[in-house]
Amino acid sequence: MSEEILDQYGRVTVYKEPSHPSPVYHVDGDVPANPYGNLAALLEDDALEEVMYNGGAQCVKVAHRKHGMCRTNVWVDDDQGIQIAQNIAAFTAVPLGDGPGLVPIFDGRLPDGSRVNGTIPPISPDGPTLTIRKFQEDPLTMINLIKWGTVNLRLAATMWVWIEGLDSRPANFVIAGGTGSGKTTTLNCLGMYIPWHKRLLTVEDTAELQVYHDHWLRMETRRERPDGTAEVDMNDCLKSSLRMRPDRIIVGEVRGSECATLLTAMNTGHDGSFGSLHANSGQETITRMINPPMDVPPIMLTGLDLIIIQARLYVNGKTARKIVEVAEVAGMEGDKPRLNVIWKYNAASDQIEETGIPSKLRETICTAAGVTPDVFEQHVRQRMQILQDLVDRDITDIQTVTQVIQGFYASR
Repeated sequence: MSEEILDQYGRVTVYKEPSHPSPVYHVDGDVPANPYGNLAALLEDDALEEVMYNGGAQCVKVAHRKHGMCRTNVWVDDDQGIQIAQNIAAFTAVPLGDGPGLVPIFDGRLPDGSRVNGTIPPISPDGPTLTIRKFQEDPLTMINLIKWGTVNLRLAATMWVWIEGLDSRPANFVIAGGTGSGKTTTLNCLGMYIPWHKRLLTVEDTAELQVYHDHWLRMETRRERPDGTAEVDMNDCLKSSLRMRPDRIIVGEVRGSECATLLTAMNTGHDGSFGSLHANSGQETITRMINPPMDVPPIMLTGLDLIIIQARLYVNGKTARKIVEVAEVAGMEGDKPRLNVIWKYNAASDQIEETGIPSKLRETICTAAGVTPDVFEQHVRQRMQILQDLVDRDITDIQTVTQVIQGFYASR
């Protein structure tokens, strides 16, 4: 049986071999001298999500946006791999190495914004490793997520109203999910709904968010360095951000004590704050937040309106990222927060559907804006029409989509 060509573009051919389940990503041509060596040809391709180098004994692997995990015809021996890792580490001011004053592991980002993790022996005994989460030159938008089925049109429009809050009471929420479920992408897409007259501040360990916003300030943490330079952690950045008069705060990845600080902000008037964390359901999110290392007092979770769960599923044999649950924090039951699931993914229809449970957040926004639920629904339908028009016209670029959203605000 011969090879099956799956895709061809530029100097790339993706094909399937009958003897292996992973496609081959084949790139033609030589690579000129550069700091990234043979990896440079892969870093140029916006169709790749991730580039994974596991030492010289294996070919470089890539995660392709269309074809999933692929092998490549790119090889990098250990000596070249260490040199490339040191070149990349230099961009992040990390002294990579094995010895006094050096570190054998690092996290950072490339000048183009790509996120990178690297290790060298003895941490990775089989050779140096690099895992590069590629920065997308034209970031995904809510229109992409609708077209791909990550979210349906009505939920996308409803989230728009939640985040804008009818200019009276924007929602506080977290997006939770497993690794690779698309949390950051969705967080980025939802950030486009923030009105430009609001001051947006983002806090991340490694800056990944690509929000197209007119008044945006980014903060990024810093690890302690071997020379004694002090760590600046997420909580330090978040506490500082609260003194910068932010209208909206986005925390890229909540892991520890910064969660309590974020909830404090939500409870003290910083409405419209949101972030992401690792959990697989609304209830698991609550459990993680009220236990170490986050240690949020349960009563503080009443300042949180929504928990949005995203998952990586397998639908018809293909990987798909879906929003699978939207739950509201609807008060306390004894000493624990009560959750109402208002949207739930239905595997039979491959759609997320409303459960019929009345929305507390809708009531809160309507009360703050002085409108009836019928007016709220009119806003949802109006925004559904705007999003549908963008889908029908296949307009997905971040600049145009954001300008349409901001133009809607300006016209009101």
